[in-house]
Amino acid sequence: MGYIVQGVETMKSCFFIGHRDANAEIYPSLLAEVDRHVTEYGVTDFFVGHYGSFDRMAAQAVKEAKARHPEVRLMLVLPYHPAIRPITPKGFDGTYYPWEDERIPKRLAIIKTNQRMVDTCDYLIAFAWHFFGGSGQIVEYARKREAKGLIQVTNLAPNVRL
Repeated sequence: MGYIVQGVETMKSCFFIGHRDANAEIYPSLLAEVDRHVTEYGVTDFFVGHYGSFDRMAAQAVKEAKARHPEVRLMLVLPYHPAIRPITPKGFDGTYYPWEDERIPKRLAIIKTNQRMVDTCDYLIAFAWHFFGGSGQIVEYARKREAKGLIQVTNLAPNVRL
């Protein structure tokens, strides 16, 4: 899938979703999975939010991968219009706001943005071990798309198949 982000067409893309209270013990697995997505699947564009420990770890893993793979880009996904919350943290290559032509109610912005990212990315790296909250629901949504061959899902939560 390719689409335009800040005037540049993406190649293979990956989105991250995970529980905001994810433990740092998963970091080595996350880092290995990012590297695998770059080297085995040809992913160049990684998209991550900024709402918890999993997002922070995912961003850090991509930053480390960028040191070994200069073609990799890290984009911050914004569920709210950039005029409301302008932000581009250090180490990111830019931001991505998927709603330029649509108006999304603020109360639905995060869940709808996560769904949009699952709809447009080739891969999802997740850390979700329960259905409560948005992460588990998004993984479940992605698994339905995966059954149709529309995305490939990797869930780092042990022994969990959401």
